[in-house]
Parts: sequence; structure tokens; C-alpha cells
Amino acid sequence: MGDTTYIHGTAPAEQDRLAKLGELTNAAFIQFLELDGARSILDVGSGLGVLDRQLATANPQIEIWGVERSTAQLMQAASDLPNLRFVQGDAHALPFDADRFDVVFCRYLLEHVADPTAVLRETRRVLKPGGKVFLQENNILATTFDPDCPTFDAVWRKFAELQAILGGDALVGKKLYRLLLDAGFEEIALSVQPEVHRFGMATYRPWIENLIHNVRPVESELMARGLATRDEVSRAISELSDLIENRAGSAFFYWNRARAVKHA
Repeated sequence: MGDTTYIHGTAPAEQDRLAKLGELTNAAFIQFLELDGARSILDVGSGLGVLDRQLATANPQIEIWGVERSTAQLMQAASDLPNLRFVQGDAHALPFDADRFDVVFCRYLLEHVADPTAVLRETRRVLKPGGKVFLQENNILATTFDPDCPTFDAVWRKFAELQAILGGDALVGKKLYRLLLDAGFEEIALSVQPEVHRFGMATYRPWIENLIHNVRPVESELMARGLATRDEVSRAISELSDLIENRAGSAFFYWNRARAVKHA
């Protein structure tokens, strides 16, 4: 990560949440990547390294590196695969030479860094000419439900405010085009990865529980900064808990994605 305060923390419960989120989203992101001809890949903000391990197992001919700032996450990302390595480092100053990788990607990272443009300039620096970057990021306000969950929606907006106070940007996903332009990339293509979950789907409960587990750990911080009361957070979580059991319930979201090329 960068040098902001990471809003989610690195407690064991958070590591479990991240692992479950990966189970929901890894397959679609792997399909998004373009790896034909790639010999070297860098994951910036590799976290627990689960996605990288999947890539390394499926592509033994590709050298895969993950860079992660958090010691707690790196300790769980150790790998015995010969083509997979992890290193500690800051996304703002990647510990690699220029023109090093064919593909660089990051997910759920730019919302947490102090300077997203600087991070993207670093990804461009370590890419070979003709190399590609792939991004997937949040705009958390794209989250919607039926039936509506108005208290959660209000608290979720305050969550975004808290992340801004801490130096992050929970809405960074909608800014990817501008950020990539500012970082010097070309051939920028935008897309979205939809998340559509309804009662009866295997993904429905895990998706909504992931949202609950985003909010619950920051309850004290929201209260301390006057962004939400304990009752508001409690009612927000209760709305989502009721939605999980609602046979007519559904949830919608989309990840903002982008791919771009480094020209010589």
C-alpha cells in the first residue's frame, strides 16, 4: 500500500474478509487480464497473494512478482512456487528497475494510496515499452439494493468520507481514465465488472456479508469523528442482515476497470 492509513486494518477478521472477496472476484479478473506472450507480471498491492498463486499455478512459464507494504499480509503470502515471488515495498516507489515487466496490474489499491497518479507513473516506469497495465477499483457509491437500505446507504457515504479523511479515495474507480492519462499511458480502454447477486444465489450472502464486514470494524472511528452514531451503524448493519434473509432481496454493484499501454 501507500503511506495513508489503511481504513480496513490488517486484523485476522480483515484477512478473512479479503480472502472471501477474492473467492468472489478473482476468476473474473483473471479473464480480464491479457497474458498472451507475457513473460513477467507484477501485482502492485498483492495482499494475501491468492490471485497471484492462481496465476502462477496456471501459467508456470510466466515469472510473477507481488509487491505489498503490509508485513501481516506478506506473512500469509509466502509461496513455494518457483515462478512466484513476493517483496515488501511501497507502490509509490516500486523496488524494480525500469522496463522490467510485460504486464502490471493492481486491484483495490488506488483507493488507499496517497497519490494514485504517482503510483500509476511507477507502474508505467517498470513496464516494458508496449507493456500493459490492468486496473480494477472501487466507486463504492455504485452499491444499490432492492429493497432499499437507506440507513446503510447513508452510513456508506460517511464511510467514503472517513476514507477521504484518512487520505484515501473510495470513489477512485470513476477517475481511472483521467489518472491513466495524467500518468502518461495511451490506448486507454474502460470497462466494468458487474456484481449482481440475488437471494438463492451462492454468492448472495457472502457479498452482503462483505459489506457488513467493511463497516463494522470502523464503527468507533465513524463515531469518534462525528460521521455516524452507534445507532445509525447498528441500523445500517441490521438492514443488510435483514436483506440477506429476504427472499425477494437483490444487490447490485460494478467494479471500474481499465487497461492501458505504455508506448516507447
